[in-house]
Amino acid sequence: MSENRPDRPIRFEDSARNAAYWARIERNVADAPPLTDEQKAIIRIAFSSVVGRSRGAATQAPDGQ
Repeated sequence: MSENRPDRPIRFEDSARNAAYWARIERNVADAPPLTDEQKAIIRIAFSSVVGRSRGAATQAPDGQ
């Protein structure tokens, strides 16, 4: 499954242990129930406010104006 995914962080130097770690993560994700629309909305709101703050901070002048 992970062959078609982007590179992942290396959690363990041992490649077999690292592969087992990511395989366990993939199994956990596959076994998890789908998110409800309410849960998805909460996650979207949480991340959109973080993005909004970081964009605002990047465009704001050092004196706050």
